[in-house]
Amino acid sequence: MRVLVVEDEPMLADAIAEWLRDEAHAVDIALQGDTALERLAVNDYDVVVLDRDLPAVHGDDVCRELVDSGSPVRVLMLTAAAEVTDRVAGLGLGADDYLTKPFAFPELAARVQALGRRSRPAVPPVLRRAGLTLDLARREVFRGERYVPLAKKEFAVLAELMRADGATVSAERLLEKAWDEHADPFTGAVRLTIYKLRRKLGDPSLVETVTGVGYRIP
Repeated sequence: MRVLVVEDEPMLADAIAEWLRDEAHAVDIALQGDTALERLAVNDYDVVVLDRDLPAVHGDDVCRELVDSGSPVRVLMLTAAAEVTDRVAGLGLGADDYLTKPFAFPELAARVQALGRRSRPAVPPVLRRAGLTLDLARREVFRGERYVPLAKKEFAVLAELMRADGATVSAERLLEKAWDEHADPFTGAVRLTIYKLRRKLGDPSLVETVTGVGYRIP
């Protein structure tokens, strides 16, 4: 998934991003509300982890603007305010979930994963296609009975291809979902990852190139 972390404490923002990247998500960081709105306008995020108390543009205003725009992105609001009235107010703004600080990183990651499932058409936690089994929760892949160890980007790309259920996925879409905003679209990162993925999955090749369109698992 593509996740935007909006948090004005740089060390906490980096820690959240690193934890989510270890879960094979692509993560961008914004330290202010206005920066978050700029990135939300140009990138296709699945989930926003949104600190409520932000400088410049308050987190409440970021949440309101997302809701008013009809954006499908899911919002996990973070705050140090733990009172029930504060949680109710945050959810009333349109946030999908609410987590108080301090929090446990595994819980945050689990909540992000759950919200990500809600941001897209429902898919089962275990995907199967063409003899492949991909467990989204355990981040495990098997071809038949053989376990296939994959790097984070390889897993993310394969998950996107399997979610497509046989449809072709463009390189741009894969880049959008598996890499963060620092990815250079001209580096051939997607092509190289597909090459490595094919080698690890073995023969016969399961990932088909649709010339000029993208990739698919037929």
